[in-house]
Amino acid sequence: MNTVSYADKDSDLILVQMSGAHERESVEKEVSLIKERTDRDFMLLACFVDDWNRDLSPWKAGAVFGNEPFAGGAEATLNALKSDVLGKYPGRRFILGGYSMAGLFALWASYRTDAFCAVAAASPSVWYPDFLTYATDHEIKTNAVYLSLGDKEERTKNKVMRTVGDNIKALHERYTDKGIKNVLEWNEGNHFTEPDVRLSKAFAWTVENI
Repeated sequence: MNTVSYADKDSDLILVQMSGAHERESVEKEVSLIKERTDRDFMLLACFVDDWNRDLSPWKAGAVFGNEPFAGGAEATLNALKSDVLGKYPGRRFILGGYSMAGLFALWASYRTDAFCAVAAASPSVWYPDFLTYATDHEIKTNAVYLSLGDKEERTKNKVMRTVGDNIKALHERYTDKGIKNVLEWNEGNHFTEPDVRLSKAFAWTVENI
């Protein structure tokens, strides 16, 4: 897993962003946007996975769009993240976040480990088959959760992906009922509208609410 660090490398707070190659050029802008929203210092650590659908999917699932199925490689990714990345920064606090499938991974990972004090899930792919059932049957192990979605994301002909609105509202309600600090923010646009802006809002909220 290739990692690139930004901002204050001596900060005790590390924002761990699961990323794909398509996000390499937008991370610096995102860091600047986070700094506009919070005065707290942080380091952002972008962790670039090799295969978006393989490395971030929590279990195997058939293709939902296109012809590529999901391989369910998130467990291996999480193990590598803990041993090869987090292990290099003992004594620091970590917030895990991401956009789309990376946002789904951030949520799922926080059911698997208590290593992260908050989760920043911007437009997460909570339409993923059986994820809502998993989240209902298990307890999340973090203190604060940011959720967001575009107001047009659930308006799709794809019957799996159009569950994203109902599912994210169900997660927000569950976390609220469990007494977990959380927020659900709605953004204008579809899934591809200003992902760097949405993710900057997600991380800034978590930084201010841990």
